[in-house]
Amino acid sequence: MSVTSGTKSESGVGETVRVVIHALLIALVIRTFLFQPFNIPSGSMKATLLVGDYLFVSKYSYGYSHYSIPFSPPLFSGRVFGSDPNRGDIVVFRLPKDDTTDYIKRVIGLPGDRVQMREGLLYINDVPVQRERLSDFVGEDPCGSSDATARVKRWKETLPNGVTYETLDCVDNGFYDNTNVYTVPAGHFFMMGDNRDNSTDSRVQSAVGYVPQENLIGRAQMIFFSIAEGEHAWMFWRWPWAVRWNRMFKIVR
Repeated sequence: MSVTSGTKSESGVGETVRVVIHALLIALVIRTFLFQPFNIPSGSMKATLLVGDYLFVSKYSYGYSHYSIPFSPPLFSGRVFGSDPNRGDIVVFRLPKDDTTDYIKRVIGLPGDRVQMREGLLYINDVPVQRERLSDFVGEDPCGSSDATARVKRWKETLPNGVTYETLDCVDNGFYDNTNVYTVPAGHFFMMGDNRDNSTDSRVQSAVGYVPQENLIGRAQMIFFSIAEGEHAWMFWRWPWAVRWNRMFKIVR
């Protein structure tokens, strides 16, 4: 009896190990080729994405580079099954100046475009982007002050391809509200945050600059969880009050 019992026990342990290994392999395949979860730690994309949002990024949208693989081993260069993002896509990418850091911004300039800010207005190829004033944004402060809430100017921008989104304007004539003309090189993209006065993006050439196609990780698709700024997702006992239920399963645009 003892021998039979031991054999069954060993068989049960072996089956459990196999199930765990299979689950890990499936998770690895999904993370590498389909979807990868990310969370938003800063306010550079407010009010589109908030601090505390957790979202899925589609890895297949632009093909695969070695940055698509966990730990990013330099197994190959360029992209496999590569395709360019559309203007207006919200994209996760590896920072060109530090390829261990993930950033998320909106694609504003495509290869060959000329991008410029003039008095806070975005120009693409010397044509001003259509902008419409909306009611002020009121909520968790997007401007970096210590205030719990703030009232900030909010605009609706419409890109040349018809993509619309909201931007925030913390101050008039901010540091990057007037820039030189940026000419996007071939194979690169110009990224900007929707929180225009509180975003380190392609306007800051010394920090971000133009983003190579190889550095693209994927396109932001859906918010699957969101918790209020300053809260911690692991504190599940606070979820009834801290979770932003109205943002759950929201499609990112």
